[in-house]
Amino acid sequence: MIAALPMYDMVALQGANDAFWAAVREALRARGIAAPDTLNRDIGMWEGWQSPDLVLGQTCGMPYRIRLHGTVTLIAAADYGLDDTPPGYYHSVFVARADAPGDGPEAFAADRFAYNQPESHSGWAAPQTWAAARGFRFDPAVETGGHRLSALAVVEGRADIAALDAVSWRFLTRYDPALTDRLRVVGRTQTAPGLPFIAAPGADAAATLAALSEGLAGLDRSTRETLSIRGFVAIPAADYLAVPTPPGP
Repeated sequence: MIAALPMYDMVALQGANDAFWAAVREALRARGIAAPDTLNRDIGMWEGWQSPDLVLGQTCGMPYRIRLHGTVTLIAAADYGLDDTPPGYYHSVFVARADAPGDGPEAFAADRFAYNQPESHSGWAAPQTWAAARGFRFDPAVETGGHRLSALAVVEGRADIAALDAVSWRFLTRYDPALTDRLRVVGRTQTAPGLPFIAAPGADAAATLAALSEGLAGLDRSTRETLSIRGFVAIPAADYLAVPTPPGP
């Protein structure tokens, strides 16, 4: 059995994620669903997402629509209470150095663009779709391996602009202000369905969603505020599949 929540699991959040999983685990077991004692932080993301033993995982919308759809059970997306964004949805923010000239992402159209990985919706697909709607593509591109690393690449001058998912940006501003104070938000992308919680094929989606909701409700206020999760929204698979996927790097 595997449970892994790698998408928002920076060190500052791991205690809250562990408490959340413990509560969800008991809610799953109460519904007759076997669940592992602890989260697995050693397994690779794709290995976890594609495991036939996955009890609960969280992936990104782009991996779901391009490879995982039809091979996993879609559960729900979390509502992170983002401003001007429907519950269960999210967007990316464009960030540039605080002292960089330019009033919007278009001002950086010809500059170096940092992205976390090519199969990321928030870091690659969303900003490139935004740019394509305005007649350009962010290029040249610098792959960093993570949202924080993209922000760091901009701060250090190895890139000039990056797109970070708004939840990651929230956590970075909260827990890494030495980094984010050297950046400014210069725009945002369109909204898209949020990062989906998934399970292996054949899982009981309704029971797992109920366990997620019950587990969240059982947490103390401080832990809920740390996670920034207000609830869960069951978003249809068709909504994920309708999101555009631009060409890769």
